[in-house]
Amino acid sequence: MAALMYYDVILKPVITEKSMEVMGEKKYTFLVHPEANKAQIKEAVEKMFDGVKVAKVNTMNCDGKKKRRGLVIGKTAKTKKAIVQLTAESKDIEIFAGL
Repeated sequence: MAALMYYDVILKPVITEKSMEVMGEKKYTFLVHPEANKAQIKEAVEKMFDGVKVAKVNTMNCDGKKKRRGLVIGKTAKTKKAIVQLTAESKDIEIFAGL
């Protein structure tokens, strides 16, 4: 696969009750490209959002769920999530502001 650019790394934000609770601690959850590493995720967040400094990044790989349709058994696509912790003096991310 070709090299990932910073705008290819972050796919979409994750909006759940748990992710909304930790936003007070400046932790934001994103769905990211499965081949992206922590350094690429940190660089992508800092370039996409102005005034944001990342303290640390935690990632988790989620396997696809088993789905069955009649006799055929398959799996959904596997995903990767990243929880991004911002520094104390960092600005908040605007896309989460109105939620």
